[in-house]
Amino acid sequence: MANNTAKPLRCAIYTRKSTEHGLELEFNSLDAQREACEAYIKSQASLGWRVLPQPYDDPAFSGGNLERPALKRLLADIEAGKVDVVVVYKIDRLTRSLADFAKLVEAFDTKSISFVAITQQFNTTTSMGRLTLNILLSFAQFERELSSERVRDKIAASRAKKPAEKSRQKILWHRETGLCFWVMVPAESESGDVYAISHWGRSRSSPRPNVRARHRFLPCGWR
Repeated sequence: MANNTAKPLRCAIYTRKSTEHGLELEFNSLDAQREACEAYIKSQASLGWRVLPQPYDDPAFSGGNLERPALKRLLADIEAGKVDVVVVYKIDRLTRSLADFAKLVEAFDTKSISFVAITQQFNTTTSMGRLTLNILLSFAQFERELSSERVRDKIAASRAKKPAEKSRQKILWHRETGLCFWVMVPAESESGDVYAISHWGRSRSSPRPNVRARHRFLPCGWR
C-alpha cells in the first residue's frame, strides 16, 4: 500500500516592522503578521507544511537593506539546512529593494528553498509562482544593466570634457653609448622633464637607459 504522507516542510516565518510605533502594544504588527502566516501554513498541512517554533522578527528595521539581525539569522539557518520554506505576510516585509530581493532569491534557490508571500499569492512551490519570480528577476537584471550603462555614460561624458593631453618627442643623446633616444615630453613642458621612453637605440638588445640620470643626456632637438 502506497504511503500518501507528505514529506514535512519546515516553514520559517519572517516578520518586520519599519518603525517602533505600536511595538509596545500587547498585539502589535509583528504578532499580526505571524498569526496570519501561521494560519496559512496550517491550511497547507496536507502538503506537509509545519511551523518552526523560533521567531524571525525584525522590529524597527528598514526594508531598504539586508542589515537586519533576524534576517541574518534566517539566512544562517537556511545555510545550515534547517529551513524548507520562507513565509512572509507581504514581499516588502522581506525587502523593499528589487536588487536585494534578487540576491535573497538566489540564496534561496541555492538551497532549494521555497518562498511564499501569503497576501499576494506569491508561492514559488507552484509553477505560476516560479513564473512570477522569473519576471521579477528579469526586471532586477534590467535595473542592474541600466545602472551600469548610466555609470559608463557618465564616465565617457566626463572624459570627453577633459582636453586631450598633447605631447611630442624629444631626441636625447646618451653620452656613454652614443645612441639617440626618443622621449615623450608634454607639449606645455618647458623644463624638458622626461616622462617615458618610447624607443631606444637601433637594437632592442640595447640596455634601456635610466631616464632619471639627467646628467647622462644631452638634448639633440625635437621630433
